[in-house]
Amino acid sequence: MTAVAGSTARTSPRTGDRYRTRVSDTPDLVERIEPTVWGSESSAGMFGAQELAAHARDGFVQVPGLLDPQEVAGYQAELDRLATDAGLRADDRCVVEKSSNEVRSIFEVHRISDAIARIARDERVVGRARQILGSDVYIHQSRINYKPGFGGGGFYWHSDFETWHAEDGMPVPRAVSCSISLTDNHPYNGCLMIMPGSQRTFVSCVGETPEENFRSSLKEQEIGTPDNDSITAMANRHGIAMMTGKAGGATFFDSNCMHGSGDNITPYSRSNIFLVFNSVENACTEPYYAPTRRPEYIGARDVTPVR
Repeated sequence: MTAVAGSTARTSPRTGDRYRTRVSDTPDLVERIEPTVWGSESSAGMFGAQELAAHARDGFVQVPGLLDPQEVAGYQAELDRLATDAGLRADDRCVVEKSSNEVRSIFEVHRISDAIARIARDERVVGRARQILGSDVYIHQSRINYKPGFGGGGFYWHSDFETWHAEDGMPVPRAVSCSISLTDNHPYNGCLMIMPGSQRTFVSCVGETPEENFRSSLKEQEIGTPDNDSITAMANRHGIAMMTGKAGGATFFDSNCMHGSGDNITPYSRSNIFLVFNSVENACTEPYYAPTRRPEYIGARDVTPVR
């Protein structure tokens, strides 16, 4: 791949790739052929058949009370500790808000925090991911997200798989994210929003991937976000669901779900632990539509199964 003017690189579509993106001046909607639930609905695990069926239909399923109040308090204290760690703030894994300079996200947090490492290995979490993906899983990405009151920034509409495919080389949407809420999620404090059923359609994006796009996209994503007409078509087709609920609840959602969240202008902060599990049978290759790989702390290359 050869860099061109403006620090961007044109990448040629791989032969046979269904999920072409960032290579055309016009977007496209591509119907997915892979399942959303790869395991059997009768397989043993913490999800019942009805929950797996809901995940297959909607692309997400909520688990109220995954953590008890004592666990929530412990993880809240851990997030406070990490956010005020001066050494960590200087690390590339720490991303700050563009406007306020407050901590927005900390990546690869399961390698930084023993507490987060424990919940990433907890069968309440990883066991459900195995059920959905029908295989052993590894952690493709982990992070904690902070959305403080009075200005915590939102995340524009996007499909994670579009980015993971284009920039990390994830072959197909056989990954699932688990967002564990450590604060109450209200409709008005920037809660996660998902278009139910949107995981069945891949929305290609326009615009080439710049060199080191991650440095700006982690603060405010621009490349890899759908155009307004595609978002409107998807919203009209699927509607929008708000992931509200008490602290300690979790949402498992498919990697290709169209999702986003608004800014938080209320006094009520919102924070969560975010764990991405990819099937060991879906290990990342070279990026499909980006000049170089993103750093390991954003898109892991270690496919050791979580035990």
